[in-house]
Amino acid sequence: MSQGKKILLNSTLMFVGGYFLFTGLVESKGFLAPVLTGIILALVVLPISRKMEKAGMGRGITSFLSTLLIFLFSLGFMWLISFQVKSFIDDWPQIQETMKPKVEQLRSFIIEQTPLNDEDLGISDEGEEFSFIGALSDKSAKALGFFSQTIGFFGTYLLVFIYIFFLLNYRDKFKKFIVLLFPDEKKKEIKKVVDKSGTVVQEYLMGTLLLMLFLAIGYSIGLGLTGIDNFILVSIIAAFLTLIPVVGNIIGFSLALILGYLTTGETSVLIGIIITFSVAQMLENYVLQPFIIGDKVNLHPFFVILAVILGGATWGIIGMILAIPFMAIITIISLNVPALYPFGFLFSKKAHDKKS
Repeated sequence: MSQGKKILLNSTLMFVGGYFLFTGLVESKGFLAPVLTGIILALVVLPISRKMEKAGMGRGITSFLSTLLIFLFSLGFMWLISFQVKSFIDDWPQIQETMKPKVEQLRSFIIEQTPLNDEDLGISDEGEEFSFIGALSDKSAKALGFFSQTIGFFGTYLLVFIYIFFLLNYRDKFKKFIVLLFPDEKKKEIKKVVDKSGTVVQEYLMGTLLLMLFLAIGYSIGLGLTGIDNFILVSIIAAFLTLIPVVGNIIGFSLALILGYLTTGETSVLIGIIITFSVAQMLENYVLQPFIIGDKVNLHPFFVILAVILGGATWGIIGMILAIPFMAIITIISLNVPALYPFGFLFSKKAHDKKS
């Protein structure tokens, strides 16, 4: 077979294999999503479980207490989000009325300064508002639908805690299974790679959660002092969106502008939002990220955005949430396995051109 035919055949096989891979992932969401979520959360609480075991507690008890800790934390988080969403829904009619003049000013500016006209902007027959304002008027129903979906997801999420318990309780068996897949002369090296990769992954996940927590607190303080209603909800969303380089920060900033400046029109609110996000980003880039996460793994922004897009296209919101942690796991493992190092070099923002 000629070289050209081999390249064509391999490319076709890769394309077909990739297609069936993502099709299979879509179809297996109901099974795989809780399992993968359980793996991520088990890695997060694993250091806590180990500390309790060193204190003399049994494996079964530490696994149960660690799982219970995650469960209680998730309940608190769900309560906080639901409380903020309810407050936002209650305030939405007033927010909508306050936003109308600002949107009308924006419409007039666009029509006067650009070639666009009312038809291009989707003005209603009455000519009173943007089409997206009409869409915004249905926000309450959409928010309620989203909340009901969240409750439904929480029902599935209960299954995750079963996985967390068993993953923590029988983690030695799973690690030994991985080692047994390789020949005897490789087992010692593989065990070191598994231990090193697991440690780095745990540190990275814990560091990422701490980073998001600090950012959420910082955003809450800044936006709260600025005078934005529902500042806790905006801060949590903005902190979570920082997982997506550049794009996430822009979306979080835009959300704060919409719920802050456009609903009040006060210049002091606009200045407060700009200062809050500017200071938060400086702290994240130059203080928090180097100190908390360091050089354990620094994912390339392009592949982070690509992973989020693929995760969203495959599993929706839960896919977007799981995409970055699992990309970090794959990158860390690749950086520690010689055969996979080229992939680690590709996905990592800061990696040497050859393994040291």
